[in-house]
Amino acid sequence: MNLERLGATAELRASLLRIAPDLTLARVTVSHRDRYRLIADSFDLDAEPSGALWYNTAARAAMPVVGDWVAARVVNPEQAIVEAVLPRRTLFARRAPGRREDQQPIAANIDLVFLVCGLDGDFNLRRLERYLTLAVESGADAVVVLNKSDLCGDVAGRLAEAATVAGAAPVVAVHTRSAAGLDPLRRYLADGRTVALLGSSGVGKSSLVNCLTGEDRLRTAEVRASDSRGRHTTTHRELIPLPGGGALIDTPGMRELQLWAGEDAVDRAFDEIAGLATECRYRDCAHTGEPGCAVENALGSGALTPERWESYRKLRGEAQRHEALADPLLALERKRKWKQMHKAARDIYKSPKHR
Repeated sequence: MNLERLGATAELRASLLRIAPDLTLARVTVSHRDRYRLIADSFDLDAEPSGALWYNTAARAAMPVVGDWVAARVVNPEQAIVEAVLPRRTLFARRAPGRREDQQPIAANIDLVFLVCGLDGDFNLRRLERYLTLAVESGADAVVVLNKSDLCGDVAGRLAEAATVAGAAPVVAVHTRSAAGLDPLRRYLADGRTVALLGSSGVGKSSLVNCLTGEDRLRTAEVRASDSRGRHTTTHRELIPLPGGGALIDTPGMRELQLWAGEDAVDRAFDEIAGLATECRYRDCAHTGEPGCAVENALGSGALTPERWESYRKLRGEAQRHEALADPLLALERKRKWKQMHKAARDIYKSPKHR
């Protein structure tokens, strides 16, 4: 495999020469804890991390994941040791399940994310907003893919609904019943481009991969008829080279998608609400009834739906908690600011004008 067809650039090879000129450039195609499958210029390798990589890596999230470019020391024609992870261009990650504030990387060096929703009952705008926020945080572009359009009686209506939350991300409807059903996706595949498929269980990610690669490479299963929920047929993340160049990354369905993103990512995913906030009379408006609040006016006129506003508030609250846990000084400053804002609001309503 020519690694340039998987996205290797002259800059990437030059960075390897600077870091470790005696090592081999490779890309992680499968990751199982501390065991990896790598693809190099002319061979595939089983690999494990070196002791130095374990010792020098400050966070578990910085260890190799699917899509990473690594510097590998080839031990024999079938085995290698990963000595270093090269700088990531993009990283799609979520907050790891559990109580600790840990990052769980999903895939690295993604150019484009297909955010897959099923039109057989899985369609959920609030979940889609969460995926879009994480896509913004990752640094990759996104395409909203409404799969199983052959099972939907109102595809145009669903496309219009998805477009209301997708922002600049294109929205396409596809199905796998015929080759033509995937035509809207094929134009996004290109030599050297890596596309990751993300979505909940049962939306048909593995079926899409099988059809786009032209082989039954991944196992699929029918969803439950009662609620259109799927089983985890994909049990691990895998980077799959495409016959025409580029690669797809299939991922297991994620039923728990906790946010690992900052407030800026939420604002960019909800850009129309962030734009409204700049029109409020007061710069520190809390959008809870203050005079001249553009958000309140938009809610009153119907320009902004309550569901969209509540989703924004929820995700921004999660982002604030994430940033606060990552930066205790920021948390103290935010607490001080909110105390000042609440005091100012009380003073306004205690004034003779509001009695």
